[in-house]
Formats: sequence, C-alpha cells, structure tokens
Amino acid sequence: MADLDRIDQSIIRELQKNSRITVTELASRVGLSKTPCQVRMRRLEEHGYITGYTALVNQTKLGLSHIAFAQVTLNDTSSSALTAFNKAVQSVSAVEQCHMIAGNFDYLLKVRTRNMQEYRQVLGEEISALPHVLQTSTFVVMENVKDAGL
Repeated sequence: MADLDRIDQSIIRELQKNSRITVTELASRVGLSKTPCQVRMRRLEEHGYITGYTALVNQTKLGLSHIAFAQVTLNDTSSSALTAFNKAVQSVSAVEQCHMIAGNFDYLLKVRTRNMQEYRQVLGEEISALPHVLQTSTFVVMENVKDAGL
C-alpha cells in the first residue's frame, strides 16, 4: 500500500482516540460518507496499519499500581540466546513491555505489579531466571507523567 493520505491518517488518529466510535461518526470527523470510510478502514486493517482494537484498562483500579523498568543484560547475545530470551519473557505476565535495546544493556522491561514486594519476587524468581540473564538493574516509577495508553 502506498503512503497514507491525509484521510487515512485521520482515520487512524480518530480510532486511536476511541476505537468504539461508530463508523458514521468516524466518517463525519474525517470528511467522508459511511461506505468509503468503511472501505478505507478495511483496507487499513488488511494492509496491517490497524492491527486490532482493544480496551484500555485502568491498571491502578485493578491493584497494579507499581511500575518498574528493569534493564536486563544477557551473558550471551547470539541469535539463539536472543531467541530463547524473547520466547521465555513472553510467559512473564508482569512484564507489560519488552524492548531490545542498543546500548549498555540488552533489554528494557516495563514491569507492573501490586507493590515492591511482588516486584522483588517477579524479578528474583521469574526475570532473573530467564535464559541467559546475567544482570538486572531496576528503576522504579514515582509518578506517571504521560502515557499514550491513557
């Protein structure tokens, strides 16, 4: 699919704000009628620009207010070691995000738990036990200033 035009970009922005918006309202906001808007949405989905729709959940109300970022350094960065780590980290439910990093460490994990005690348990029993983990370093979030997911 060629570069997105202004209307495609507007559709994506509006859906990011509210994915439950009706097609009629979305069409009105982006300057289309309902049918062409539906066609564009379907095309954006088929070409992988829109990969799904989800509900944003208030994690604090669910009791998961403790956020920490863990730097992870591996003892081996061969393809097989990275693949093993990537696969294994998927099973750690407290890990919200995992990013491979170019820098002084290998991965940055966003970990969400109920409290520091639970974080220490997840770090010690799950994250540190992942394949090839050599070292971790933790940064605790004091305040969430900006979150695109809220």
